Amino acid sequence: MIGLIRVLTTANAEVLHEHGRLILEMYAVPVKSDCIPEQPLGIYNDETEQLANPKIVALGKHMEQDGCKVLVVSCAADPAVELLRRNVSVPVIGAGSAASYMARMIGKPVGVMGITDTVPAVMLDILGDLFIRYIRPEGVTNTTDLLTPAGREQAIAAAKTLMEQGIEVIVFACTGFSTIGLAGILRKELNIPVIDAVEAEGLIASNLYRQLRGE
Repeated sequence: MIGLIRVLTTANAEVLHEHGRLILEMYAVPVKSDCIPEQPLGIYNDETEQLANPKIVALGKHMEQDGCKVLVVSCAADPAVELLRRNVSVPVIGAGSAASYMARMIGKPVGVMGITDTVPAVMLDILGDLFIRYIRPEGVTNTTDLLTPAGREQAIAAAKTLMEQGIEVIVFACTGFSTIGLAGILRKELNIPVIDAVEAEGLIASNLYRQLRGE
């Protein structure tokens, strides 16, 4: 199965398994989800990322030992992805790089939406000259803010602002947008390509998983 690492600590089973459920529904592959400990607000700055890195590696190693054939770090900053790759023998996919490569393939001006002050470095490096603007929904500073009605409305407003700036593709720099189903809403309301980081990581991980199984 695919091992999916959440960087948001939660005891809410629905929230914990939401990304895995989306990948299962879209790509029909088994997913085992787990979260790192003691980070109830997830990763939202350099300090929280540094705290998370060794926890991600430890969880990834445990998942490999449990039989996971592909690992996914379901966070757009790709925290500890390179470090984890040096500590396990199975493929490791990061949400941010997966989404960015998909947007890069479209070849149109890209607007990125996330919850941090700046675009995750891994995404900016991949998007290169296609990157036009980054925006953070007003009042949203961590993933839990997105679970509120106000957070959802501000996310929709932010996407509309990006379109007014001339972007032609929206890329999510936060997997929390997947939890609230924002991509489907924006695709219907704005009629624009929206790259959801969880959908992107799932596409790549499911393909690798099937190849490793000889399918």
